Amino acid sequence: MCTHRSRVRDRHTSKSFNEATDKFHERNVLGKGGNGTVYKGALKDKRLVAIKKCKLISERQEKEFGKMLILSQVNHRNVVRQRLYGCYLEVEVPMLVYQFIPNGTLYQLIHSRHPHGSRISFTTRLKIAHEAAEALAYLHSWASPPIIHGDEKSPNILIDEDYTAKVADFGASALAPTDEAQFVTIVQGTYGYLDPEYMQTSKLTSKSDVYSFGVVLLELLTCRKAMNLNALEEEKNLSSHFLLAVSENRLVEILDEQIKTEQSVE
Repeated sequence: MCTHRSRVRDRHTSKSFNEATDKFHERNVLGKGGNGTVYKGALKDKRLVAIKKCKLISERQEKEFGKMLILSQVNHRNVVRQRLYGCYLEVEVPMLVYQFIPNGTLYQLIHSRHPHGSRISFTTRLKIAHEAAEALAYLHSWASPPIIHGDEKSPNILIDEDYTAKVADFGASALAPTDEAQFVTIVQGTYGYLDPEYMQTSKLTSKSDVYSFGVVLLELLTCRKAMNLNALEEEKNLSSHFLLAVSENRLVEILDEQIKTEQSVE
């Protein structure tokens, strides 16, 4: 079971986490999900970290938190290593403290809240897609036991200073039984990325991650959000909008202008 002890010398407390994040100020939010909020923090020794403030409301969920001990053993260049600083149960709200990636999330990069916005080249997009796919393949096929992420989405793919993709946030993940191809779980994840079959059956498989990753690929191609409630009805869900465009031979229309410009020049 994960304990409050970390790999750094200081014994962290709720007070030290408050100080590291300026009392979990909104400006330090790196991302939000159904399982908690991730904040940028600065430890007393000046190291920058990502601190996930988890939402745990039941004994069952607290036991699930223990799976982080296994997840912390994940070792792949395109997966954020969550074991660097530790996880803490003996604080007011359970915390995960892990590697800080300085260039923000893929969501920020492709939806223009990032300084570079959608100006990333098609080659860079392919690189990011390939690396994120490699990370999922590792989790599904090489990790022991296999890991199903459960909430694959652009906000959970971090981008470092070299534009290397690192899959992060295993708060909704599951350790797959080695003798079963699928298993029943409480539906978690993010609307717009959720596999429709998983939503209907509650049976989580690696294919659920693959569907979600497909939505991420659509974001990279179109620079449109997975869900946009302010869009026209037929355009609110990116997956549905994409399939409709393909069926009507309008794929080029919804591609990001940067991609169309690059390809026309080439």
